[in-house]
Amino acid sequence: MSQGQPRRPQPQAEADQGDQNQEPIKYGHLFNVQGELANKPIAPQDAAMMQTAETEVLGQTQKGGTAAVMQAAATRNEQAGLVGHNDITDIAGEQGVSVSETDVPGRRIITEAVAGQQSAITIGEALEATAHTAGNKPVDQSDAAAIQAAEVRATGSNVITPGGLAATAQSAAAHNAAVYHDDEKIKLNEVLTGATAKLPADKAVSRQDAEGVVSAELRNNPNVATHPGGVAASMAAAARLNQNVNV
Repeated sequence: MSQGQPRRPQPQAEADQGDQNQEPIKYGHLFNVQGELANKPIAPQDAAMMQTAETEVLGQTQKGGTAAVMQAAATRNEQAGLVGHNDITDIAGEQGVSVSETDVPGRRIITEAVAGQQSAITIGEALEATAHTAGNKPVDQSDAAAIQAAEVRATGSNVITPGGLAATAQSAAAHNAAVYHDDEKIKLNEVLTGATAKLPADKAVSRQDAEGVVSAELRNNPNVATHPGGVAASMAAAARLNQNVNV
């Protein structure tokens, strides 16, 4: 939510009821995982474990990495009252998280897994993850540019599909630029929910895909920065996870 922009007042009782009805962000919303883990909410201590693992292996938490995406989801879940600050997902607590680094000619492979699960994430799935991690963010030109870059990478064509994700995002950004109040603006979750089904083609996220999307978001942001949990961050996290499956 941008600073200085008014928000519609909401009675506390209404807000509390909304939190009770809100679904937590689960592993299956953000990562291509299977079984019991997919239905588990991402908890603060899960994210803390991944942050510790990244720091131990890589020297620091990676910007836009798996730990950052998990932290954004866990924070959202905690703020909504859906998990406690000290909560840990049982399967993650029992089987743990892992980060490993392998050097091969020309590149470094970083593998990150929760409860032993790590598999390729598609561009559509990465965009759907953004609907959860930054869904309430009003769409701006940097988001639209990043979404367009993602669609181009997914389809392999520079032709923008009429009524597709990129076209919808561009329309949303243009609308929002002319609107003052946040509650009247189109949000990322309105554009990106169900992104996979809206793409005419899809593919697993590669490092090159992520770099292209990050570059597009940076070029179109006046502050030359990417949004935490946004399109570029989700794509970067997906690319990192995909490195282990030779994407």
